[in-house]
Amino acid sequence: MVQQTYITDVLVVGGGTGGTAAAIQAARRGAKTILVSEFPWLGGMLTSAGVSAPDGNELMAFQTGIWGAFLQELQQRQPGGLNNSWVSFFSYDPRIGAEIFADWVKELANLQWISGEVPLEVFKQDNCVTGVRFTDFTVEAKVILDGTELGDLLALADIPHRWGWELKSEWEELSAPVEFNAITAKYPVQSPTWVVLMQDFGADVAPEIPPAPNYDPALFVGAWEKYGAEKFLNYGRLPGNLLMINWPICGNDYGEGVGRLIDSAPNKSDFLQECRWHSQNFAHFIQNQLGRRYGLAEQVFPHSHSAFALHPYYRESRRLVGLTTVKEQDILPVTGGRVAELFPDSIAIANYANDHHYPGFDLPLQPKSIRWGGRWTGTPFTIPYRCLVPTTTDGLLVCEKNISVSHIANGATRLQPVVLGIGQAAGMAAAMCVELNCQPRDLPIKALQEALLQDQHAPSAIVPLFNLDPHHPQWLQWQTHYLREPQAYPYNGDCPASSVDNYYHSESYLVLTRSADCFTGIFQIANQQDYRFTITSPPVNVGQNWQLVTRRSHIDAQLQKLTHQQRITVWGHLNQAGNWLLIESIKLYPS
Repeated sequence: MVQQTYITDVLVVGGGTGGTAAAIQAARRGAKTILVSEFPWLGGMLTSAGVSAPDGNELMAFQTGIWGAFLQELQQRQPGGLNNSWVSFFSYDPRIGAEIFADWVKELANLQWISGEVPLEVFKQDNCVTGVRFTDFTVEAKVILDGTELGDLLALADIPHRWGWELKSEWEELSAPVEFNAITAKYPVQSPTWVVLMQDFGADVAPEIPPAPNYDPALFVGAWEKYGAEKFLNYGRLPGNLLMINWPICGNDYGEGVGRLIDSAPNKSDFLQECRWHSQNFAHFIQNQLGRRYGLAEQVFPHSHSAFALHPYYRESRRLVGLTTVKEQDILPVTGGRVAELFPDSIAIANYANDHHYPGFDLPLQPKSIRWGGRWTGTPFTIPYRCLVPTTTDGLLVCEKNISVSHIANGATRLQPVVLGIGQAAGMAAAMCVELNCQPRDLPIKALQEALLQDQHAPSAIVPLFNLDPHHPQWLQWQTHYLREPQAYPYNGDCPASSVDNYYHSESYLVLTRSADCFTGIFQIANQQDYRFTITSPPVNVGQNWQLVTRRSHIDAQLQKLTHQQRITVWGHLNQAGNWLLIESIKLYPS
């Protein structure tokens, strides 16, 4: 049987977080693009893997590019808003996230999406990747992007890549092991989680969740001992009484024989089945502990097991050997600063803490967290373009968790917002390579950076600045300034405030932010960057005490200047799950 052959400018294989962003950006730039996905939903971690409470890049200054546009769409489409859980500032029904990505794809006539296919063979000519074969068709393209969840094209094309740990002697990473040991052998990569959505039915009417094979309640004892049942459930609370079960401690992380993920099909299938069973057993345990008020969610994901995500939440994949490798040193703040050393070829920003998952094992890591805005966040760092480009192979870029990164640093580069940024940059780069008729390794970096900053749909930051929201009229000016003069970059992460303050106190800005709810009360300082607020009005909330948090830099600065027991009025949003008040604006009163 003769296969159909498609010829295109850009081929993106994998419809996960990075692949979806890459395909959308390449098509928006004008390239004829084909996106081939395994699953019927686009978005990966954000949708089909069920992690609809994303981590990282939560501060307003870092909500740029396709990530920022995604949040804006969610805010408009999600009934009740996104302020529902305490693990994230943004929690939503994954069906709505999938609808957003599908709608964006439909808007692009030059983007063809084919679902239900996985790559079977990669074609190469000399050292250049030229095409990919699927079950019934082949796609030939000028530039091909590996957006698969496990870096499948790297293996199929025999492109140098890594899997597993590196020793401290490799790059002098302080958190890396000195020698290989039983732990590195048992957990070669971080544990995935098969997310399951449970539902609060409001009464003891939920269907019984049967135990799956290998049920052992001892694995889950202590799952919420630290927090209590209510706070445990609020961890991943979603709109519509849905509960995202993605729990790391005595929960549904699964790492038994995780190396089977890159074995032959039977071994991989066995691992995936065990992973889903493990989550079913955790849900069964929760129901046994808390009663039939809680059961499996109904008709969420588009398959027969509709409470279970379409695939596991993979935290680590095969990792490219690229022109440069992001190491632990590259994600840690410089001495005396709050931001890591900038890569000159930065194409995306991130700020999450370095977070590794291994069941029953806590890996000590170099700290990169700070208290900011009344809450913990991570110190910012950048992603270099060169970690998307193979050392010797042409015609290919990576755009997922498969970038050239060490096992240790992967704990900070794997999060959803930064992978969206990586995908956007890879898609832009691929389209520009087609325009300029050049290989990815020869693409002019400055041109790529300027294209990302000035994209007409979703301009994306490449320099981390705490105190400059993407809507600020001088955002592009300061991003471009530090791109052209990196030696002037302030490693506290703040650009000169003289050009910023007026905007955040302008009437147009205050009208925008004061559309939130209004509360008057007494401000208290519990600890450094730990703020409390007792409401004195409106009457319905009198006497209630809330933690004060913000994502806005000028509010963070105002909070640090307030005095204990000061009376203030704030505009913001209450979060019942986290018992916090998310502040958008503050009014002070004379003492």
